[in-house]
Amino acid sequence: MVRSHVEFGNSVWCPFKLGDIEEIEKIQKMATKLIISLKNKPYKERLMHLKLPTLKFRCTRGDMIEVFKLTYNIYDESVSPQLSFCTRSNTRGNNYKLQNHTFHYNLRKHFFTARIVIIWNSLPNSVVDANSVNEHA
Repeated sequence: MVRSHVEFGNSVWCPFKLGDIEEIEKIQKMATKLIISLKNKPYKERLMHLKLPTLKFRCTRGDMIEVFKLTYNIYDESVSPQLSFCTRSNTRGNNYKLQNHTFHYNLRKHFFTARIVIIWNSLPNSVVDANSVNEHA
């Protein structure tokens, strides 16, 4: 219950500073130690036993779900960010490759539309062409 409050809207404010990531992950570490049988096990082992993903995985998965919804116009186009797709044909990657932009300053490189490009473009067609976000979960 706590994690849902801490991570609400992480596609918008996704932490990129190592200190911020560690602080949020620390909440999950403490919560997993509350289970007496797992208290003395390493954190990674507790996560595996409880079938919980790490913060980085949850953020990346959330970002990819948002890109999927934007790609297939599940959101209202008048309020959603516009993604620029590559128009040229390429043999690598998927059919919905996003255009990669370069930035001169660090200000924009952590924005949603900038940080999702490399991961989205590396996904295979079978994932990008899925009928729903849960088809390949």
